[in-house]
Amino acid sequence: MDSDEQVKVSTLEAYADTILPGEKRFPGDHAIAGASPGPGAVVAGALELLHTEATGVTVGLPYLAQALNDHAKIYAKENDLELDEGLPSFVALSFVDRTALVRSLTAPGHPEKDGWVSLALFCNMSFDSAAHKHTAEAIAEGHPGLLAMGYTAPDEDGLWRFPKFSYRRELARLHPDTTPSGSPA
Repeated sequence: MDSDEQVKVSTLEAYADTILPGEKRFPGDHAIAGASPGPGAVVAGALELLHTEATGVTVGLPYLAQALNDHAKIYAKENDLELDEGLPSFVALSFVDRTALVRSLTAPGHPEKDGWVSLALFCNMSFDSAAHKHTAEAIAEGHPGLLAMGYTAPDEDGLWRFPKFSYRRELARLHPDTTPSGSPA
C-alpha cells in the first residue's frame, strides 16, 4: 500500500471510528481511538462498504480524506493543538477533538454537510446492517453489529422462518397460490 493510500485508509478509519467507536485492534492503532469497548464501525467493515461502487462515494473517498485532514489542520490551529506530524492530521486528533470537528462538519449550514453526513450514514450501515455482505454470510462470520442487535442465523437452507407470530396471532391466512418459498404464484 503506497503512502497516499495509507493516509486515505487511516483517515477514513478514524472518521468511521468517530461515528461508531470501538476498541483498538492492536496497541499502536492510531486510527481507532479506543473510545468504546468492543468492535465499532471499522471492524464491522466500514471501509469495505465505502469502497462498494453502489454507495456512489467510492470515487470521492480520496478527496474526502484529504478534505478531512485539511479541516483537522485548521481545527488544530484554531484550538492551539500540536499534531503528530507522522500521522494524518485527522488521525492525530484526540477522540474528543475528532468528535468536535465531525460535529461542526455535519452541523446545519455547513457547506460540506451533505458529504460528511453521507459518509457517516455508510459508517453506521456497515455496523447496523452489514450492507456490504449477504446477511447470512455476515452472521456466519460473526459480524459484530448483527450479533449486537441479536440477529439469528437462518435455517440450514439459508432462509429465515419465524415459527411464532410477532403479534402473537396470525394476521392473515396464507394465500392458496403461495409457493413453498413464500412467493406469490
